[in-house]
Amino acid sequence: MVLIIVLWPEMANTAKYSKQRELILNILRSSKSHPTADEVYEQARLQIPKISLGTVYRNLNFLAAEGRIQRLGFDSGIAQFDGDLRDHYHIRCTRCGRIEDVPHGTHRVTYDEVESLTGYKIHHLHLAFFGLCRECKQKREEEP
Repeated sequence: MVLIIVLWPEMANTAKYSKQRELILNILRSSKSHPTADEVYEQARLQIPKISLGTVYRNLNFLAAEGRIQRLGFDSGIAQFDGDLRDHYHIRCTRCGRIEDVPHGTHRVTYDEVESLTGYKIHHLHLAFFGLCRECKQKREEEP
């Protein structure tokens, strides 16, 4: 019998492989909704019904500490996660809390520009815009 395990290349040189961790990483990499730990847990349970919420939290923390996912912490105090590691901006609705990616065509300040202005060596960026999403904007306009 031959057992073949396929894992993300960056998992090969780190901590012991875990099918739960790989599933959580896959959920985040295929999501555009920036889910919370509870939302990741609900999705993971569809494939591994006995997975615990604690396992999801531990793996999210591990993946974030290893730099394989982004933890987005806004003023709500509830962490949301992003599997897209490219430098990109986010926009958050101040009414419903939705977080979305700003389209990649948006003008970006380069690392070189910021480094030359500040003297810092830039490692990564996190810039977020805040406002009302289309649905909340429409609801607000319909309110008396």
